[in-house]
Amino acid sequence: MNKINGYTEEEAKKLVDFISCGKRDGKTLSGLFASYAQKTGRAKGSVRNYYYALLRSTGDGRVKQILSGKNLKAEKILPFSEEETDRILKEILLQKSKGVSVRRAVLNLAKGDDKLMLRYQNKYRNVLGKQPERIERLMRECGLNCGTDEARRRIEDEINGLYDKLASSLKEENKRLTTLIKRLTDENALLRLQIKNS
Repeated sequence: MNKINGYTEEEAKKLVDFISCGKRDGKTLSGLFASYAQKTGRAKGSVRNYYYALLRSTGDGRVKQILSGKNLKAEKILPFSEEETDRILKEILLQKSKGVSVRRAVLNLAKGDDKLMLRYQNKYRNVLGKQPERIERLMRECGLNCGTDEARRRIEDEINGLYDKLASSLKEENKRLTTLIKRLTDENALLRLQIKNS
């Protein structure tokens, strides 16, 4: 059976019908993605990504037929300018420097707007993965300590510290269990002796 971006035509049609009916009932796309994911056993992000990929497959006659009369369209996303990107990243980095998680930082920055939060988070992760030098430059501009060697050393020290605590804790637990086993072995031997002598 021919597939459309990884789904069968029947699966694509079911998804489009589900989203179309849900939208008519006033449900949010995010909620519909979650419901459809739960219903089909797929991941919500996978359903969302497939839906948008389907809407952008305008050259495929099968897709045109499936979408015909459904009044579904993908909103055009305007890319961030370089200045906006730097401003967003600086704000995230400043919040991170105060101990705020990236997720909380982007939520704060987006003022509760889930779509915007997701865009900020994706932009941050994308730049972090593909342009780490840009992150370092922005950290310097914000007056944040950004030496990658220093950051790596700090993380390694934290990991080593946690390992040492864990190793020490395990040694103590091992001593305690060894003592307990010896005591139980002695008690067991005494009980056997008492049973034998009675």
